Amino acid sequence: MPQINRRLLIGSAAGLALTGSARAQGRGSRQLAVYKSPTCGCCDGWVVHMRQAGFTAAVHVVADPGTVRRARGLPDALASCHTGVIGGYAIEGHVPAADVVRLLAERPEAVGLTVPRMPMGSPGMETPDGRKAPFDTLLVLRSGETRVFARHNRAA
Repeated sequence: MPQINRRLLIGSAAGLALTGSARAQGRGSRQLAVYKSPTCGCCDGWVVHMRQAGFTAAVHVVADPGTVRRARGLPDALASCHTGVIGGYAIEGHVPAADVVRLLAERPEAVGLTVPRMPMGSPGMETPDGRKAPFDTLLVLRSGETRVFARHNRAA
């Protein structure tokens, strides 16, 4: 009889572990691949921001991060200095972690998100005196069109 209880206990534990694993996968992975040039320091700041928000970031140093951006379907007009890839989406530039979390939760039909250029005060572009410029995170649709996904650093 003790043998049966042990098997039942082990089987139940394995079932619970598999259920938890399936739930974690259903919530979406926090595995982020980041492609950046070897000389960009602000990219490193963005990676720190994403890691602090609970993402696991694998950084890949490449000669031209633009090749990754273009291969993922993001036009040069929406470029910044690094490209992330997560959950089938491209994340271009200094996109706040909260916007990536929302993207992964909503799962829109899109190429991904971008914060074009390098706005002052965006994640990784902080200044010692705390100055921040207003900026928008754009959702890039498969058609190439964009729409505002989130607004940041705007006066209330």
